[in-house]
Amino acid sequence: MNKIFVAPLLALAISFSSCGGNNDAKSTADSSSAATETVVETVPGIENIELTNSLSLAGNDAMKFDKELFRVKAGEPVTLTLTNTGSMPKESMGHNVVILKSGTDLAAFGGEAVSAAADEYIPKTSSSSIVAHSKLLGPGESDKITFTLEKGVYPFLCSFPGHYGVMQGKIVAE
Repeated sequence: MNKIFVAPLLALAISFSSCGGNNDAKSTADSSSAATETVVETVPGIENIELTNSLSLAGNDAMKFDKELFRVKAGEPVTLTLTNTGSMPKESMGHNVVILKSGTDLAAFGGEAVSAAADEYIPKTSSSSIVAHSKLLGPGESDKITFTLEKGVYPFLCSFPGHYGVMQGKIVAE
C-alpha cells in the first residue's frame, strides 16, 4: 500500500525539480548575455532637452550654473559660451567650465584643482581627463570654447575651489 502512494509522489517531485532546472539554466544564460551588452547611462530628463551644438551657460555669485543638462550631436563641433553673471571679484568668486571625460572622479579632480591656482584651477595632473575648458572668469566676463564629443555622457563643472560640488552638470552626446 505504501508503494502506491510513494511512486506518484516521487514522480511529482522529479517533474517539479526538472522544470526548475530548465528555468535556472535559461536564467543563467540570460544574465550572462546581458552582462556582455554595453551599458549605456541614461540621464533623467534628457528627452526634454533640445538637441543643439550651440550652448550657453552662466555662473553666478550663488555658485550655481543656470543649466545642468545639455544634449548635443556627437561627432560635430560644439560651441559653449560661459558668462559670469555675478558681481563678486574673480579672486573670491571666479567661474570656469571644465568638460571631463566619462568616468572621471569629480571629487578627485576637484581636490587636484584646488592646488592649481597658478593655472586658473585647471590641474595639469588631470589633463588626460579634460576634454575642454574655459578661462577663469570674473564678473561680467565671457569665454567661448569649441570641442567635439563622441557618443556618451560627459560631466562638466566649475573647478574654482569649493565650487565643483554644486556647480556641475552633464552633456549628453548622441
